[in-house]
Amino acid sequence: MASSQEFVNYAAEQMSGAGSITYRKMFGEYGIYCNRKIVGVICDDQLFLKITEGGRRLCREAEEAPPYEGAKPHLLIENLEDREYLEKLVRVTFEELPEPKPKKKTGKKTAGGRKAD
Repeated sequence: MASSQEFVNYAAEQMSGAGSITYRKMFGEYGIYCNRKIVGVICDDQLFLKITEGGRRLCREAEEAPPYEGAKPHLLIENLEDREYLEKLVRVTFEELPEPKPKKKTGKKTAGGRKAD
């Protein structure tokens, strides 16, 4: 079951004090970004944040579960009502995650398979 746009909008709004929160549709679900760094995903109208030491300390009661089959476990965040707490959790998660790797530039190829100038 795909997540509803209403749930995605609500979750993003609840986290908005943590930084610039954006989302991107991925494989029918959504990746959640804070300041252009992916911090979690929304699957089946549930928020999953990547596991960090700080996030685990703040969210001891959270269940660890994969957001989809074959994924690494994430923290399943069930309480989105406490905005201040959620913002703090997302901020701590963001701070502990590594910077994304820069994308490699690829040379465009012509129909003959040679790189274009």
